[in-house]
Amino acid sequence: MSLLNVGARALLANQVALQTVGHNIANVNTAGYSRQNTVQQTVLGQYTGAGYIGQGVDVQSILRNQNELLTRQASSAAAVGAGDTVRLSRLQQLQDVFSGGASGLGAAINDMMNAFSDVVNSPTDLTARSLVLARIDETSTRISGASTRLDEISSTVAAQLGSSVRMINQLAQNIAGLNEQITRAVGNGQPPNDLLDRRDQMIRDLNQHVQTSQVAADDGSVSIFVAGSQPLVLGNTAGSVSIGEAQTFGAAGGQLRLFFQQPGASLKVELGESALGGGEVAGLLRFHNNDLAEGQQLLNRMAAGISLALNEQNQLGLTLDGAPGKSLLTDIVLQPSVAAGTNTSAATLGLTLSDRTKLSAASFVVAFSSAGTGTITSRPGGVPEAFGGPSPQPTLVGFFAARGLTATLAGTPNANDQFLIDPLKGAAGKMKAQQFSPNKLAASNPLNAAMGPANAGSLQLASLKATGSATAFDPPAIPGGITMTFTAGPPLQYSATGTTASGAAIAQSGPYTPGTPITFAQGFEITLSGTPKTGDTVQLGNALDPQYGDIYQRNAGNAGALLALRDQAMFDGAALTDGFADAMAQIGTRTQSAQFASDLSSTMAINLERDRMSVSGVNLDEEAARLIQYQQAYQASAKMIQIAQSVFDTLLQTVAR
Repeated sequence: MSLLNVGARALLANQVALQTVGHNIANVNTAGYSRQNTVQQTVLGQYTGAGYIGQGVDVQSILRNQNELLTRQASSAAAVGAGDTVRLSRLQQLQDVFSGGASGLGAAINDMMNAFSDVVNSPTDLTARSLVLARIDETSTRISGASTRLDEISSTVAAQLGSSVRMINQLAQNIAGLNEQITRAVGNGQPPNDLLDRRDQMIRDLNQHVQTSQVAADDGSVSIFVAGSQPLVLGNTAGSVSIGEAQTFGAAGGQLRLFFQQPGASLKVELGESALGGGEVAGLLRFHNNDLAEGQQLLNRMAAGISLALNEQNQLGLTLDGAPGKSLLTDIVLQPSVAAGTNTSAATLGLTLSDRTKLSAASFVVAFSSAGTGTITSRPGGVPEAFGGPSPQPTLVGFFAARGLTATLAGTPNANDQFLIDPLKGAAGKMKAQQFSPNKLAASNPLNAAMGPANAGSLQLASLKATGSATAFDPPAIPGGITMTFTAGPPLQYSATGTTASGAAIAQSGPYTPGTPITFAQGFEITLSGTPKTGDTVQLGNALDPQYGDIYQRNAGNAGALLALRDQAMFDGAALTDGFADAMAQIGTRTQSAQFASDLSSTMAINLERDRMSVSGVNLDEEAARLIQYQQAYQASAKMIQIAQSVFDTLLQTVAR
């Protein structure tokens, strides 16, 4: 009987081994499956006077081949790789908006500014004027179209975040359910391998969306944490996550956050992308809150700078009808500051434009630590800069003055009060051409100058132009104007007397240097060449003065000033026509950096997954060899039973006699 028992045990053990090998082969392509092995042990021998006689083999357990450290490392690396990959794909979409070539924004801006040269050469040519207005319309359409494209990217990012959040919540619920099943199965004393594999695969899927950390419990369950300490899964209960606007400034801030909510709790914990580590959610939030925000800021500044420059200069000139010029593009209205919902004072922070050439491609968060001190953080990607303290810290007003803005604080802010300043928000989307009639292009200089008929010196007019804003410009009166009288000296001197259109009296004098502009506070300047004699005069007049007739229609002084804007320092010191190239370079640098990060993290994830699979994966060649091994053992066990039966039959026949 002992031989029969040994054979039966061996037959059963090898049958289980064959079934396990078959299970491995069947699941060779199953995601997350770990190769399983039977663990066999010797049955304790039976004691006799001759020693212990073996009683065969039993299957102790069926274990999966799995390395916990490699599994966690592979999941973590996959999360980082997923975040970097999705950010790169979105940055490549952003780079398409800031592309070069003939269809890019840079070409449109260059064509628009270069078109003014034809008006300079032929100010009465309606075709040249129409071309300028057509170029302005084309540029504004492309910039507003680019803004629409950025809005579309933002919408698709939000939709993708919503999809990821739904997957996170579903996976968390499924993992909690598996925890309960595994806990019950572990109570039977054996590991539920297939359930464990399914849970590990779900954890890997979860890490594609948000990086997690895991803590195993003695009962077989696993707790899942996000952002280091937020318990997404505890035993058989699961929390939930959602996407929403950052709480401090709400929708006005334009910043998205992941919110975590524990089961049964009403409080939601706000989590930024830096706390999440890896995963698609972190990569998408990083793109939306930083990369896309920078692209929008660059585009808004470009639209604002171009609009402000062209509008201001066109309003200083005269149209073919002799009327003051109007805005060529939509007027820029600075967006007011936004107070945080947590502010405890009624203080407000006002903004006005002071210098369009100093505008920054950023928004700012002003956080007060007292009534006159605090920090200012540029977004995206800035670090807090202190203000209001001892030198060299700037004042609040000084900080924004260096960025082309005048800040006015009304009321007394309390400690921890915050304000969001995003003055150019939406400027690109609102950009639109305003003038379509060639007569409305203000190409003419609003001023005229004539050398005195009795001049004995060599005075000649080099340039005469309006320099102030349209609201500050006060041209010479009609009739009368301003008379400049020179004395030969030494030194050379001039004196100017007269009245302006508003009736303001002018009485100024000073040294005269050939080729050096003489500036008038009423918003214009004149540059003369040559050397005057005592008593020589120059008459400054309003271009609409009847004595000049229709000369203003053939004058292209303001068209020249509009053309000169092409090379004016505008965007961080770059010329107006180079602003787009600078923006394109900044987005390109971000994309290149993201490409490097994605390549590196993806390589690490692939290598770690390969290492994990080398332990857990099914190798068909190995399984085929084991199949033959266990098949032969099974056949030998069956032969053993056959022999035992033959021996038993012989014994019965002998006893029967």
